[in-house]
Amino acid sequence: MTEHTTNTGRTEQAGHTGRTGHAGGPGHAPGGADAYEVVVVGGGAAGLSAALVLGRARRRTLVVDAGEPRNAPAAHMQGYLSRDGMSPADFLATGREEIARYGVELVRDRVVDATRDGGFAVALAGGRTVRARQLVVATGLKDELPPVEGLAERFGRDVLHCPYCHGWEVRDQAFGVLATSPMSVHQALMVTQWSKDVKLFLHTVGEAELSDEDLRRLAAAGVDVVPGEVAALVVEDDRLTGVRLAGGGTAVDGTVHARQVLFVAPRAVPRTGLLARLGAETTETPFGRYPVVDGRGLTTVPGLWAAGNASGFAEQVVNAASRGYRAGAAINGELLMADLDAAVRV
Repeated sequence: MTEHTTNTGRTEQAGHTGRTGHAGGPGHAPGGADAYEVVVVGGGAAGLSAALVLGRARRRTLVVDAGEPRNAPAAHMQGYLSRDGMSPADFLATGREEIARYGVELVRDRVVDATRDGGFAVALAGGRTVRARQLVVATGLKDELPPVEGLAERFGRDVLHCPYCHGWEVRDQAFGVLATSPMSVHQALMVTQWSKDVKLFLHTVGEAELSDEDLRRLAAAGVDVVPGEVAALVVEDDRLTGVRLAGGGTAVDGTVHARQVLFVAPRAVPRTGLLARLGAETTETPFGRYPVVDGRGLTTVPGLWAAGNASGFAEQVVNAASRGYRAGAAINGELLMADLDAAVRV
């Protein structure tokens, strides 16, 4: 992935020098060099999109990026109109270049804590503390894969999780689906849109856990159900060639099913610890605990926003960028009205 350790570019064409407005008026970020109007935590699609909107709105904005994008294992991303097939690394590098045109700063660091004191004091791992009037958390989520030998090494290549992201590229090959819960039946049914040769490996899911409706649908879709635990993937010449079942107590004597692609549903772990520490209300979902947000991304804490996969499980790259854009526009409006109301009270 392309690394940018810091980005403090300015542009005269953008009509400002990074610190907008006038002292005490709209756009002012009081408090010195480490005071910003907005700090964005996370430099993925959601965070960069929010920063782009804020930079164009002449808001002094800092993006703090730890450099750990969820889609780093993938060679390409799909389904983003005009960016279909672009590599995630190139996408993020382009986004960093775009925000730089508008004076947005980007630092490669990690947020280790944040506190509320009228605004937000944000502590970075590198020792710096920055202040913000508004805080955007766009830290995404991480995928935890089942502990099957060879699975993690192939993830993003021929071990996949999303048919909308990668189904076209592997169409008509021999698919396997590794069950991690009875919900994996849905995944197996979905991938039949891209291949008619699909096997559902029940792995740690018992046959009795499948409902009669599940079995009827699997049969109608032509999905072969394979009971038994999966021990390992078989890889030859750097390509997935099969799935080996555990047999006789050892992996080596288990049956091997020839497969070219394996779909799996990782356990999604939202990176929302910062939101929780700041007191944001959360709610339990089938995919983990996520913050309660309004339609713009505002949490239950004033001035604290969540965007992208930090606000929900199902955000693809294009959706995450949209959520970041919406949050950025809403934040600019919030800041503007707060400053105007303060001026009226003077």
